[in-house]
Amino acid sequence: MKVSSLLFAMSAIFLLSISMGVSGQSNPYRNVNWATLPDGRTWGAVGDLDVAPDGEHIWAVVRCDATALDRFGNECLDSDLDSILKFNKDGEVVESFGGGMFIWPHGIDVDRDGNIYVTDAVSDGAIPDGDTRGHQVIKFSPTGDVLLVLGTPGVQGSANDQFTSPADVVVADNGDIFIADGHNNNGNNRVMKFDQNGQFLMSWGQTGYGPSEFRALHTIAMDQRGRIFVGDRSNNRLQLFEQDGTYINQWTQFGRPSGIFFDEYDNIYVADSESDVEQNPGWEMGIRIGDANLGWVDEFVLYAPGDPFVIRGTGAEFVAVDSAGNMFGGEPVPRNLQKYVKVRP
Repeated sequence: MKVSSLLFAMSAIFLLSISMGVSGQSNPYRNVNWATLPDGRTWGAVGDLDVAPDGEHIWAVVRCDATALDRFGNECLDSDLDSILKFNKDGEVVESFGGGMFIWPHGIDVDRDGNIYVTDAVSDGAIPDGDTRGHQVIKFSPTGDVLLVLGTPGVQGSANDQFTSPADVVVADNGDIFIADGHNNNGNNRVMKFDQNGQFLMSWGQTGYGPSEFRALHTIAMDQRGRIFVGDRSNNRLQLFEQDGTYINQWTQFGRPSGIFFDEYDNIYVADSESDVEQNPGWEMGIRIGDANLGWVDEFVLYAPGDPFVIRGTGAEFVAVDSAGNMFGGEPVPRNLQKYVKVRP
């Protein structure tokens, strides 16, 4: 092989390894023990996270109690434990609500006024006959008062007032609400847009592999430019849109996206809990951090216990970052709310 060809091949391998986020990439964080639950409560699966408007408190979905370890998809079915919890900087619960209101709480977003939006992504087959929970998005006040309900509770569908296992939600500064509908590969696979009063405005998307097509919209977020980022998880990509549904681009460099967060410094954080030998071979599980505008991946927090031969996702499925730069990972399978402290710039 010629020297020039060898150098080209080596450069290509290096660039590929950078884009895939291998374990040698920069990791400026260390894990710390942080959150505790009151009254001896044990951790259930931790779902989505967000930061309160003060930049300090963390809101998290905690799926009730740690019952049977193999229970998944309906952890709050027969529990009255609060599943929406607010943590202070010391990891103590200072507010909670939502007990008995969800079967499988999943996505969360906090708007600029501090109101909390939570999705119930339970599959239709996991809803008992006559139960009116699931397939809905509920808006709460900061103290837990119900302000708005979107969807037809307990009923799946594809009409403008129905969802099928909505996975996540994000709210624009003007109050417009964007719903990732839904969680499963063969669900509605669309983005739903409502105004602040819950009036349907539009939707876009369908099941597939092309632009504006999805297979499991697992997460949705908005950057500082107002662009909508959708974690098209089973297609191993992020898709970018204008708020009117106009397709912009797709990014594959952040792995298999389960959770997305943007900080005030224009960084994007993408949690990948499912890259393995079957679902996204050659990639590693962890949190990739990069430039929210251009999409460069700068840092990678490897999920060290991640085994690529274990198909069920592990590690952080959701991610959020407070104003001090501390990063938090919601881990459903390990049943953990992990805190990462930045130890160097």
